[in-house]
Amino acid sequence: MSDRLTVLIVEDDPHVLLGCQQALALEDIPSIGVSSAEEALAQVDADFAGIVVSDIRLPGLDGLALLTRLKQRDASLPVVLITGHGDIGMAVSAMRDGAYDFVEKPFSPERLVDVARRALEQRSLAREVSALRRQLAGRQALEQRIIGRSPAMQQLRELIANVADTNANVLIEGETGTGKELIARCLHDFSRRQHKQFVALNCGGLPESLFESEIFGHEAHAFTGAGKRRIGKIEHADGGSLFLDEIESMPINLQIKLLRVLQEHSLERLGSNQSITVDCRVIAATKADLGELGKRGEFRSDLYYRLNVVTLELPPLRERREDIALLFEHFLQLAALRFDRGVPELDRHTLAALTAHDWPGNVRELRNVAERFALGLPVFKKSGQTDSNALGFNEAVEAFERNLLGAALERHAGNLSQAAQALGLAKTTLFDKVKKYGL
Repeated sequence: MSDRLTVLIVEDDPHVLLGCQQALALEDIPSIGVSSAEEALAQVDADFAGIVVSDIRLPGLDGLALLTRLKQRDASLPVVLITGHGDIGMAVSAMRDGAYDFVEKPFSPERLVDVARRALEQRSLAREVSALRRQLAGRQALEQRIIGRSPAMQQLRELIANVADTNANVLIEGETGTGKELIARCLHDFSRRQHKQFVALNCGGLPESLFESEIFGHEAHAFTGAGKRRIGKIEHADGGSLFLDEIESMPINLQIKLLRVLQEHSLERLGSNQSITVDCRVIAATKADLGELGKRGEFRSDLYYRLNVVTLELPPLRERREDIALLFEHFLQLAALRFDRGVPELDRHTLAALTAHDWPGNVRELRNVAERFALGLPVFKKSGQTDSNALGFNEAVEAFERNLLGAALERHAGNLSQAAQALGLAKTTLFDKVKKYGL
């Protein structure tokens, strides 16, 4: 069903059905007409955007049974009943059971339009409230999955919450190890596609000879060794999300085929002439500048513009050093559970070394270091690996202080008095530093 608010009319009299649709069309209100309750139930899914106007007397399931079924699916769905003169008492009773309103035959076009418009306004408001509630719940859950108090990460979570429940294609840009697949999974898990497949494919991990079959699928005997039909990744992701990591590695000739799928929402398996309709959201990730690759002819510019409807930039860990301590403690607790060990205490010298390190492997490297520390090993194998010269002295001191203060505030739920007492600082001093570091 379309996201546009629509009136679904259920009426077995074709003349009445046509009259209803014409009256609504004159007021620019879209409608769909069906002749039975069974057809109506097939049209109304969990994402149905609109209202239902149904005659009470129908072949098969009647309008009252349809009302009951629809309310079981969506209690907020407005259902308007069309009644004959002898059915008014029945309609009034149905309103006590959740019907929005009723229209008595014969009725004027103005009466139908007025009731439909009021019901659509209520439906629109209810959907807006529901979307806001989902967005709020998503923001709260995102804080537990995408960890970081830096402005860059706060902005990233906000953007994900805003676009997750849309069908817009997303391009995730970031260095290796910054967590691009985690972001892709969050986009899927906080969308209406969450109950369908999340299919991930690393474009850099496949030989070109297998790539086309892997992504588009093939029929039996399409090529030597193809003993049976294979469903490709795109088709497998139908209704869900397709994550294409290292998209810059996709061969140019297959970029053309992917672009066609995105434009036409259909594909053909290798060895077949049959077009298969697909509906999947594409989330691509890259560590390269696709715009620059496009200028050099190494990536198709038209595919790039099709993919980057929304662009999410993941900053490297060295650009958000205030998140290092928080992330390290998170990974340390996970590692302690995994290895069945106690959580070792993080001393100031270790925290300073973590803060000063340049983290070329980003969050992935930090997690590895946390696991090593949980096993009682030094955070860095050699002293030279701490990259202590990556920051100047003042920058290193400020980064360490920011992490120390942030961790204390986190432990005391933002209570300045308690955090100051634990740190041995005057409350006014702590307050000034909180302002200085934007905590």
